[in-house]
Amino acid sequence: MGQQEKVATSLTGAVSEGISASLAPVDAELARRYPGDPGTRQPVHTVYVPGNLYEAGTLRSWGEQALAMLDEHAPDAASFAAVLGLDASLADAVYDRVRAKLEREPIEDLRIDFEDGYGGTPADEDADVARTARLVAEAYANGTAAPYMGIRMKCFEAAVRDRGIRTLDVFLSELMAAGGLPEGLVLTLPKVTYPEQVTAMVRLVEAFEKAHALDAGRIGFEIQIETSQSILGADGTATVARMIDAAEDRATGLHYGTFDYSACVGVSAAYQASDHPAADHAKAVMQVAAAGTGVRVSDGSTNVLPVGSTEKVHDAWRLHFGLTRRALARAYYQGWDMHPGHLPTRYAAVFAFYREGFEQAAARLAAYANQLGGDIADEPATAKALAGYLLRGIDCGALDTAEVARLTGLTRADLDSFASPRRGDLTATAS
Repeated sequence: MGQQEKVATSLTGAVSEGISASLAPVDAELARRYPGDPGTRQPVHTVYVPGNLYEAGTLRSWGEQALAMLDEHAPDAASFAAVLGLDASLADAVYDRVRAKLEREPIEDLRIDFEDGYGGTPADEDADVARTARLVAEAYANGTAAPYMGIRMKCFEAAVRDRGIRTLDVFLSELMAAGGLPEGLVLTLPKVTYPEQVTAMVRLVEAFEKAHALDAGRIGFEIQIETSQSILGADGTATVARMIDAAEDRATGLHYGTFDYSACVGVSAAYQASDHPAADHAKAVMQVAAAGTGVRVSDGSTNVLPVGSTEKVHDAWRLHFGLTRRALARAYYQGWDMHPGHLPTRYAAVFAFYREGFEQAAARLAAYANQLGGDIADEPATAKALAGYLLRGIDCGALDTAEVARLTGLTRADLDSFASPRRGDLTATAS
């Protein structure tokens, strides 16, 4: 090895040391506020089921109903592709994977609803909450649970605050009595308007952790964005950014509430949809506020249900498919589904999104990893996005680990390392 070339400098090491010392607080703040993606699986959707209707067989029932709808309204790949405008080269792979998904894992994230969707009486709520908690515990114990499950409680507005607190207490207490909190537990706090309401939620779950000697920070929660004040505060600041900070590292997601938010800003009922400009603005603010924090953003839902004649089902499927594809292109990788008939088009849109770009993404990442030339000069940030894209495809079932490895020459651990240092750490720990 040759000698290192001597170059001229003008500054002493003390200058660099002084600058580093002055920026140490900034370094610490960046690491605390923007740790990056948590490196865990993000579900492609959240399914809402009223608390009074949830039963042990709900997940399987949704999958069976979705399969029956395919049998009736799109019994083969060609007919399903024709309805949705899928390219013929994708038709068989998407259709087969949709059916397999509905049989194996019809719901990725289930939220048992004790807020707007709850149909029981106030006198019934304690019993319904306790019953559903026991069913959730049983599902995790016997292997029939969705990867993620939890409840949406009532909000912290004065009129329903005590009921929301009690519902959360009963649900978590019943889970503890049944053996402890499951790893896939998710809680949703709706209609958050002020950061102080988020702080109150932190104090609530903190008190529960102390009461049961749980690790500090064990319980996280999602923040539902349903009011204009949660986007823009009276002082002109982005309230949602302050909410993330108020969560004290417990916020796991920001969920956009399509219809409450639309109504709040005055959108008439006929135009309340997730692709309305008001919705786009709100989600863009949420996305920027959450970027790098590890808090994930979820799109909302459509209230157009695929029911009735085949023509009406096809119309609703096309709408839902289009909205889901639109959200994916805008980096909203999760949304809400409200009916079993939404499952076929949720998975069709997600699987098509990943399969149609799979080969190009794999080739680009392989070229980057092997430092090969090409017609696209990718940077580390793009390699991160490419790896994240492939991992999301694997996690939901759109792609197989083997086919990704074949085209990239990379292992799952390699993909995790490219996508996020935190993913790489998780993989190393697991191995």
